[in-house]
Amino acid sequence: MRALRTPDERFEGLPGFTFGPHYAEVADGDGGTLRVHYLDEGPADGPVVLLMHGEPSWCFLYRTMIPVLAEAGLRCVAPDLVGFGRSDKPTETTDYTYARHVAWMSALVFDHLDLTGATLFCQDWGGLVGLRLVAAQPERFARVVVANTGLPTGDAPMSDAFLAWQRYSQETEDLPVGRIVRGGCAQPMADEVVAAYDAPFPDASYKAGARVFPSLVPTRPDDPAHDDNIAAWEVLRRFDRPWLCAFSDSDPITAGGDAVFRRAVPGAAGQPHVTITGAGHFLQEDRGPEVARVVTGLVAATS
Repeated sequence: MRALRTPDERFEGLPGFTFGPHYAEVADGDGGTLRVHYLDEGPADGPVVLLMHGEPSWCFLYRTMIPVLAEAGLRCVAPDLVGFGRSDKPTETTDYTYARHVAWMSALVFDHLDLTGATLFCQDWGGLVGLRLVAAQPERFARVVVANTGLPTGDAPMSDAFLAWQRYSQETEDLPVGRIVRGGCAQPMADEVVAAYDAPFPDASYKAGARVFPSLVPTRPDDPAHDDNIAAWEVLRRFDRPWLCAFSDSDPITAGGDAVFRRAVPGAAGQPHVTITGAGHFLQEDRGPEVARVVTGLVAATS
């Protein structure tokens, strides 16, 4: 598997992003290894919050949440999915599968970091991958916060907004990552922030993962991930630890998705689910400190 590595200078001087990098080597599934990047901030002995980003962002998305979480005594681990951020980027779209993304993050979270007692915060593909981790080893997770995400099996129809995004991602000549993130926000975004979302991708050759990700979302019952996600749901339907929904009020792609979790997951019963107002799909960008306070509140109330 051939992979590209974004030059370090691309990450210098990014606004509000002063965190040091950490790396781990994971098996690529093709006989080699990939370097995966993650942030590790806050007190080393604090309760862990695992912050999982989605498409086409990277851990930069959590820059305004991490200070709030760390100030509350939480250790913040924020990986870059393979193909994003400072993580290695396989060059062929066929290198990326849903199963491989789960395996790569499992190797990081379970084998390298050995996280336990963790709170998962997940948005977008951070949920599609992160919730599979919860289902694989639920005993490692003390609580879960889901935000603008889901765990589709392909058995239910997807929203028109998602299907339009999926088509666009496959048809556009060069995926404009920063502009896509800005378009998924409800609040204005400065040009230097747009540029920071573009930083991991010097040119289109680095974007194979970003381009293919939307097509890997299960939209049909014969999807390769269907059976694995069905099995994951069987575990989540027995998950009785605290489970909080914190969806935003202005995301056409995942609107109403919180109801699925609230009905199905026992741990969601009786929790103070919230709607983050004035936020689009990337609610961490629009309302980061507010979202972080939701997480710290849940940890404090359920520890």
